[in-house]
Amino acid sequence: MRKISPAQIAVFAGLFTAAALLALATACLLVTPQRSGNFHGVAWLLVFILSFYLWAIAAYRLSHRFLPLVEGELPPGSPGEFAYQVDTLFRLVLFYPLIRTYFIPTPLMRLVYLALGARMGDNTYSGGAILDPALTELGANTIIGHDAVLFSHELEGEHMALQRIRIGDNVTIGAKATVMAGVQVGDGAIVSVGAVVTKGTVIGPGETWGGTPARRLSPATVADEQGASPDA
Repeated sequence: MRKISPAQIAVFAGLFTAAALLALATACLLVTPQRSGNFHGVAWLLVFILSFYLWAIAAYRLSHRFLPLVEGELPPGSPGEFAYQVDTLFRLVLFYPLIRTYFIPTPLMRLVYLALGARMGDNTYSGGAILDPALTELGANTIIGHDAVLFSHELEGEHMALQRIRIGDNVTIGAKATVMAGVQVGDGAIVSVGAVVTKGTVIGPGETWGGTPARRLSPATVADEQGASPDA
């Protein structure tokens, strides 16, 4: 694992501080003793926390404008590595506590993932953890089961790479399944409970995969193949 540099920490710290100062100003502007009465302290704290996360998400998305995430191999000292390490600090310090908690209801987590850059179709929800939202695409009517984990990064010793995960429409990712970087899942496919889908795996439309590592358990049915055909 590569060490995060002082310059990367400084960029994150600057954005973190800016978000905190903006949240402080927001809370002081919106919550006054006259408006909140006896609950001033509690109301101020709640508004500060909420506004801090909103400003932090804005800072995170802004960082991707100037430090875009780069797919593929990230050589040491490259701009892609710098951007990903800053992204990592945001996720570890600020967003993983949201992603990995059960405090936020699943429907609201959809909004969090969208705010963090995930692409999610209509009626798609995750009861698991999407660790790299900005590099994850989910189609419509897709469900990520309880405690499933999706991650788009490869960290193996000094090797560092990013590969986008693409999951189609009407897909079921079972509870406690693991989906690694670069995986592509076709429409209507099923990944069984506890399966480990290794990096770069391509699952065809309508197929069912399971096991560790995941293997195809059943092929697509005729109906699935016709549904996936552009001529159907």
